[in-house]
Amino acid sequence: MQSKLFIDGKWCDALGARTLDVVNPANERTFHRCAAGSAADIDAAVAAAKAAMAGPWSRTTGRDRAAFLRAIGAAIEEQKQTLAEIEVRDNGKPLPEALWDIGDAAYCFNLYATYAEELDARQGEIIGVPDARFQSRVKYMPAGVAGLIVPWNYPLLMAAWKVAPAIAAGCAVVLKPSEYTPLSALELARIAAEAGLPNGVLNVVTGYGADAGARLASHPDVRKLAFTGSVPTGIAVASAAARDVKSISLELGGKSPIIIFDDADIEQAVEWVMFGIFWNQGQVCSATSRMIVEKRIAPKLIDRLSVEAKKITIGDGMAPGTLLGPLVSKTQYDKVLGYIDDGKREATLVTGGGRPSHLNEGYFLEPTIFADVAPTARIWREEIFGPVLAVTTFDTEDEALTLANDSEFGLAAAVMSGDLKRAERVADAFEAGVVWINCSQPNFLEPPWGGVKKSGVGRELGTWGLNNFLEPKQITAYTTREPWGWYLKGGG
Repeated sequence: MQSKLFIDGKWCDALGARTLDVVNPANERTFHRCAAGSAADIDAAVAAAKAAMAGPWSRTTGRDRAAFLRAIGAAIEEQKQTLAEIEVRDNGKPLPEALWDIGDAAYCFNLYATYAEELDARQGEIIGVPDARFQSRVKYMPAGVAGLIVPWNYPLLMAAWKVAPAIAAGCAVVLKPSEYTPLSALELARIAAEAGLPNGVLNVVTGYGADAGARLASHPDVRKLAFTGSVPTGIAVASAAARDVKSISLELGGKSPIIIFDDADIEQAVEWVMFGIFWNQGQVCSATSRMIVEKRIAPKLIDRLSVEAKKITIGDGMAPGTLLGPLVSKTQYDKVLGYIDDGKREATLVTGGGRPSHLNEGYFLEPTIFADVAPTARIWREEIFGPVLAVTTFDTEDEALTLANDSEFGLAAAVMSGDLKRAERVADAFEAGVVWINCSQPNFLEPPWGGVKKSGVGRELGTWGLNNFLEPKQITAYTTREPWGWYLKGGG
């Protein structure tokens, strides 16, 4: 099978007739091909979005846009099983996790439908000023054509995080999914078209980052860029955006710590540590991949983690009971194995570190734990994006916080303790945009999401996500016939 690009409400071949292979990471076989869009295809998509912004779409109300968003959300929910199976095939994640993601994507569209309706009530809101002769009000305008570049770890969900608020705000968008996982984005285009979304409001261009992604980031008619991905690519996107002073929001990953004090419940800690690093094969930007554990309980906790990690069922995401699927691609698999090789030289391998013995094909990797990891070690400092946990110990709270905050990243952090006052104190001291107490990774769509330092710029989700795609306009009126008095007419 082969999929086309979706531009201006039509399915079309890439102008250069190039294609890209979509590989099932569980068996390393190509099962689909997609059009590989080029700069010329991005130009066409941006032109379609710009035309939509100049047409009737610009006159829609939040209530109008909410109707489209709810229709899309309902269709995603209705087609959840099919969409989830698509993501299992091109991403590798277990089916229950894919179903969870698709349900969240549907909820995201419904949430932003509500925010779109609320936006109508905010239009023209009065802002108090100290001079009674003036009245100031604010109108919220869409930022313009939005370029959205999303990663492969949560294909449809990450698209929803950006597409839903952009449409709610009244933007028209060009969505560029990862070349590894393009299929659910194309399904989103189909669903949006069937929901009656006007032509040009959502355009999907599949292709490679160096071609389609780079052109989208640098296109002069794109006024807003939202990107989730690696730090090096994010820097390139920000550099391209700077040339036209585009508005940007970047979510660039992390190397998140989880501090565990000796009064934490050990079994609860085991459950959350494992979820925090092995869920989604560790391919999570916020994965708590650095465990900082109080020395007194370290041996017991590491031993329990080792025992439980070996019980995790690894296999094809469609197989019942699978908790750990394959990594997304050979490139990612080789990268993670490279980090593991480094870890074997610079730390103590507790468990894992290789291919499961029962699997001869696919990009499968055992849950891997390293102990005695120095804070200078590569596996401690760099984002691995795989099921690899690095462990070190501490004696004092201050030492734990120093270890946690000594990172170029600052997306997320977690703390586990039976002393809630201490947990709150540590939470306040973390240099991170998202903090969990006595858990790791739960994420709701209403609070803000994003990081500090090299983890990114801006916040997604909630009303923060909507505001990413809005430009507030101040309108100030002089409300009296009283002379302003800067000069007197007829004066000598």
